[in-house]
Amino acid sequence: MNLSLEMYEKLNPRCEIEHEGVRMTFATPSQLTRWRVESIYTKEPCTLEWIASFQPDDLLMDCGANVGMYTVWAAATRQVRVIALEPEAQNFALLNRNIRENRLSDRVRAYCMGLSDVAGLSDLHMRDLRIGGSNHALGDALDCHLRPMQAEFSQGSIAYPLDDLVSSGAVPVPTHLKIDVDGFEHRVIAGARRTLRNPKLCSLLVETNPDLSEHRAMIDELTALGFEHDPQQVSRAARRDGVFKGFAEYVFRRERMRHRRAKSGSARPAARKGPRLAA
Repeated sequence: MNLSLEMYEKLNPRCEIEHEGVRMTFATPSQLTRWRVESIYTKEPCTLEWIASFQPDDLLMDCGANVGMYTVWAAATRQVRVIALEPEAQNFALLNRNIRENRLSDRVRAYCMGLSDVAGLSDLHMRDLRIGGSNHALGDALDCHLRPMQAEFSQGSIAYPLDDLVSSGAVPVPTHLKIDVDGFEHRVIAGARRTLRNPKLCSLLVETNPDLSEHRAMIDELTALGFEHDPQQVSRAARRDGVFKGFAEYVFRRERMRHRRAKSGSARPAARKGPRLAA
């Protein structure tokens, strides 16, 4: 099929999904971005359960927001405020488009940057150039197993420690912190040690590879800071096969947060309605 440039510019592929009466729309300009919508309930169910425990007007910081699947989900379904961080340029553009599509600009602010343990200009080494892609590396060209990676392209980027952002007043202390940065989570934690001691931060969700000594040390550090995780939750979240076999989303909660959730009941996503294509 031949398309004129004018016809191509009018294309606007989207998917809609509904959760507990809340309808969300995501731009899906590629098969990968469409898959992200179609797999929202199955890819990381523990992430949705974690988000379901949020209270209105909590503040989520989503580090490694990609195109905004969980940013939009949290803001739309739980009415929380979100600071979304995504350094990859194409994903950042689509992230902002999804914020706008869902009329969430009053609750969500996105920044084209990453978190790390050092501040300044850096390189984002990209595994591929697909919109919605992941497994990129900020700083060192290493894959999610921290092995040398051959990047298809290296994009200029910027990163800051979370502690620097908080101490300067650029951002408030978040209530919840999500970290999904493909192997470099321990560096984000290293740059957030003062913030992690602040009782305003109630919980974290961190994608973790227990095979990495750096990640095992990270788990120990968070435990020493008073955060707890549920081994059963981690077991449910663990990948069973593929490149990410053994990886899991660890949900860390402060003691008081755990008791608050137990009192209100274990929140799980309600029965789902599948995504619907929209013209």
